[in-house]
Amino acid sequence: MRCAIASMADEALKAAAEKEIARMEAVFKELKVVNADAMALYNLAVSYFSDSKHFLQKGDALRAFEAAVIAWAYCDAGLHLRAFEVPDGLRKEFTLQRV
Repeated sequence: MRCAIASMADEALKAAAEKEIARMEAVFKELKVVNADAMALYNLAVSYFSDSKHFLQKGDALRAFEAAVIAWAYCDAGLHLRAFEVPDGLRKEFTLQRV
């Protein structure tokens, strides 16, 4: 029998994964690839994002969260390399403001 704390942790992890997936959903709706050489980077980001949704659907919230964060990291890298663009309103979701 699982303890109540473990169950609460599972629910918190699921909520965190859902939040990250929703955030990345918004990002991918607006993200533009401005350097064709960066399509491989974009495709990696999209693949990890797709994986995150698959893992969540299968009930694996930890892997769903991890995959969403990796997708975010690829997008962040693409923005720093000026290979991707997002509207100003989404820039706060990335580390661009901090450099």
